[in-house]
Amino acid sequence: MSNSKRVVIRLPGVARTPDIAEHFELELEALNSIGAELIEPESEDEDHFIEKARNADGILTSWGVTIDARIISELKRCAVIGVGSIGVDMIDVDAATEAGIVVTNVPDVFIEEVADHTLMFLLASSKLLKPLMGYCEEGRWWEMRSVPSALPRLWGQTLGLLGFGNVGMGVARRAKAFGLQVIAYDPYVSDLKMTDEYVEPVSFQDVVERSDYLSLHAPDNPETKHLIGAPQFAAMKSTSFFINTARGPLVDEEALIKALIEKQIAGAALDVTEQEPPHKDNPLRFMKNVLLTPHTASASSRMRKETRRRASQEVASVLSGRWPMSCVNPTVLPRVPLERWQPVSMERGPNR
Repeated sequence: MSNSKRVVIRLPGVARTPDIAEHFELELEALNSIGAELIEPESEDEDHFIEKARNADGILTSWGVTIDARIISELKRCAVIGVGSIGVDMIDVDAATEAGIVVTNVPDVFIEEVADHTLMFLLASSKLLKPLMGYCEEGRWWEMRSVPSALPRLWGQTLGLLGFGNVGMGVARRAKAFGLQVIAYDPYVSDLKMTDEYVEPVSFQDVVERSDYLSLHAPDNPETKHLIGAPQFAAMKSTSFFINTARGPLVDEEALIKALIEKQIAGAALDVTEQEPPHKDNPLRFMKNVLLTPHTASASSRMRKETRRRASQEVASVLSGRWPMSCVNPTVLPRVPLERWQPVSMERGPNR
């Protein structure tokens, strides 16, 4: 039997390509360096994927594909699941951890793009871009002239961040250039880190009540499901805008729609929804005070290539016995090397 590592790739909507070397050139940059073979299943059928992955040493995947406990229970040799996105909610991380499988992601690749998108939402909301464009499209040029005079000045208003990870920090730095006062709530980030960025640390209730623009930057997990719902929308200013470039399930969408209809808040800007794509009758698609983009906040010419390359580098690192740069379930790391995959060595430190 060959001692080379076998990595199975599972991506959404991808049928088997005639030339793996050409189609997966970026993935093979890293995998070839450790002599690993890349395998693409012939179909998207889950049972077929399990058959291909059962004795594989690693899996490469991305957002839009589920790897649940059933699949993980069938993996006999797998040491690592490399995910080409920030979010790993499509992976049953608990099941992977129980099985001793390292789960990696690529959180730093998307930071600047998502922060840019968030600020774009903020600026467009502050200037009522959508309704003003509607006036132009309808030929109501002079009618719209009275609208801007009623808008508050952006400078000096308060941006509240729910979550102060890398993206939240990037948004804060951008917002400061526009004269916004920035406050933030994140129970896992120290006050000192926030104040170092000239951001005021506040309570969950304070960030909801004080914000003129409330921007969500939390991860999607059981703890954060419906983090924002009816009580929070009721507590927000009636003139405030809600922004979500994180994940749809963090928000009680029915409560959001109700808050918008009843004018509890002034508007919303969303890159994500609870169901994606949203149902054709979802009111959020048609509201004049809602900006909606199709989960593209991270999109850029660099992003797709770099996520593919980085996810593969993480898989290669684990399979060659090195710690990955970004491990979602770090409690697994002290338990490796595992007998089933026998890496060359294990460095006791991050792979920099």
